[in-house]
Parts: sequence; C-alpha cells; structure tokens
Amino acid sequence: MKKIRVLTIGHSYVVAANRTFIHELANDPRFEITMVAPEKMDAALRSIEYEKPEINNLRIITLAVRFTKKIHFFMYRGLDEVIKPGAYDFIHLWEEPYIFSGYQIAKKAKRAGIPYFFVTYQNLNKRYPFPFSYFERYVLKHCKFWVTGAKLVRETLLKRDYPATKNKMIPLSINDNIFYPAKDAAEKESIKRELGLSGKLICFLGRIVSDKGIDILLPALENIKEPFSLLILGAGPEQEKVELWVSRHRLQDRVKILLAKHHEVPRFLRACDIVVAPSQTMSNWVEQFGRMLVEAFASEVAVIGSTSGEIPHVIGDAGLVVNEKDINAWTKAISKLLSDDQFRMDLAAKGRARYLEHFQMSEVTRLYIELYQSMLK
Repeated sequence: MKKIRVLTIGHSYVVAANRTFIHELANDPRFEITMVAPEKMDAALRSIEYEKPEINNLRIITLAVRFTKKIHFFMYRGLDEVIKPGAYDFIHLWEEPYIFSGYQIAKKAKRAGIPYFFVTYQNLNKRYPFPFSYFERYVLKHCKFWVTGAKLVRETLLKRDYPATKNKMIPLSINDNIFYPAKDAAEKESIKRELGLSGKLICFLGRIVSDKGIDILLPALENIKEPFSLLILGAGPEQEKVELWVSRHRLQDRVKILLAKHHEVPRFLRACDIVVAPSQTMSNWVEQFGRMLVEAFASEVAVIGSTSGEIPHVIGDAGLVVNEKDINAWTKAISKLLSDDQFRMDLAAKGRARYLEHFQMSEVTRLYIELYQSMLK
C-alpha cells in the first residue's frame, strides 16, 4: 500500500512536548511523515534549541530561522530544498496565517502544487495592517482547511468571514507518557522535599507577567488563612516583584521560583495539590487555550482558572472558574480547595476524567487522521 506523504512544519516543534501527536501519527503505517522544526528559537523565557528525542519512523529536518524574537517577521531558511513539486501529498502548516512564515510556507506550497491546511489560535478580532493583512488573505484563500483548537478562536474567526465549511476543531494534546498522576502520597511528598517545600502545594505555571495574573494571585494569597506553599514554574519581567513580595511577607521557606525545563515540569506537577491560572484579558491578548490546565487535569491536580478567553471552555465543570479581576473571589476559591480535602480530590478526579474524554492523545490523533484523510478527497 502506498503511504500518504505528509510534511508538517511549525516553530512550536522546537519543543519536544509540542510534537507528541506527530509522533503518534508517524506510528500509523498509512503515513510517511516529514517534520520541519527550527534549529533554535528565542522564546519569551529563554532561547530554546531543538529538543530531542527522535523516533525512528519520523523524518526530521531542522532549519535555520531568522527574526525569532519578532514572531510576525519570523522566517525559515532553506525551504526551497524541502517544499518541491511532487514531494508530498499535502502540508500540515502550524503557523499563524498573518505572520510571514505562514505566508512563506503557503506561497511555496502553492508554487509546488501541494495542498495545505493551517492551524490557528488567534482569538481576538484583529484587523492587520499591510503586509500582514495580505499574508492572512493569501494563506486563507489557498488553504483546504483551517484548524482551531479552541471554541473562542472558531467563533472569532467566523465573525471575520473565515469559511465555516473549511473549519476543523482539534484541541491541543499532551504526552500521556509524561503527564500522569502521582502513584501515591509518598511520591508527592518526596518531590516536595526535593523542592524544599511542604504542606498543600499551589502551582503557578507560566510567564511571570501581568497578562498571566501574577498581580491578582499575590494579593489573593495574602488573605489565605490555611497553610500552603507556592511553586512558580516560570520566569519573566515581574519576577523581581514576586521576590520582593516573598521577602516582605517572610515566605522564603514556602515559595519556590524555578525556571524548569519542559521535560521537568510533569514531575513537579505531580507534587502539586492545586494549579492556578489567573490569566488576565488585555487589549492585545486573551488566553488562547490554557495548556497548563490540561497538564494539571492529566496529572490529577485540582485547577482554578480565570474567566479570560478559552479558560472556562477548557475547564468546563472539572474545576473552579473565578472572575479574573476579583481578588476576594480568588482568595475564597483557593481557601476552599486548601481546607476541603475531599472536595479538592473530587475536583482533581473530575479533571482527570475530562482529560481522558476530550484531550487524551489517542482522541486528538484520531481527529488528525480524519483530517489527513479529508485532505486526499
């Protein structure tokens, strides 16, 4: 049987955790998949070189890239050697349509006569200036499908006249082999001791910036009566503010700030009791998905999220959703989970069940297989 030849390309593939579903698809004997990723990306928290491991049945190409600190201008080098007429049956493009790299790939695909679909997470109703408006129109005009992983993204883009008949909904997924619950209380306590923390552990995962709600979380925690420890997995421009807050409240033995590598995060999550996502809606940004929530679900950790963007849709009834700017409500929600062990564990179990039903790797892979088959019709 002749295999279906697929080229998938995206800057997020530089991180191993972001290409798990591609590994799963590559295990399907019907497909011959080539993946293109940057050699290196300058991300918000640090510079990231292409992360291994590799798998035998996936062809991998790493390309040099330019302007990675300005994502709208970011571009690949050497694409002409990859995208050639007749080389692939179709292209799976994971770049936004309004940035140069999305347009760059779409244009080369059209010239090579190779159909493509693209993945987007733009959930703000934006009108782009030239040339980005032109990039978006070009990529959308020539695509076979456009894929969204979030309800708000789809609703927003339909209002901008993206064709509904070309849309497919496929959520983000995470690695089932990495994110899973702690086997017992002893494992949780062992990891906490390694971190130098104890008691009920709250985790904030992401960039330490106002957008992610650090300015809401800190004052909310000041009014918590129950004992707790706080693990912040990330870095950012407001880290110094957090460190001053820790010092002012004499919490040095209860707060740990750690810029963990991607492969370290799952183990630390297993030690946590609560994951908080107090993201804030800004004029130019709103939470696009909330990947940390799904990671917490898979790890069977109770979650509290804000009302920003996609977060309420991701959480559903499997966690607590709090008004993003209501500090008092955040205090009450955190206190409730710290003080009521049974409620917290029941909520964590509901999160795990929601992960298995909606976000498990096998389900996401199935949806992509259906899309791949649709590309051939």
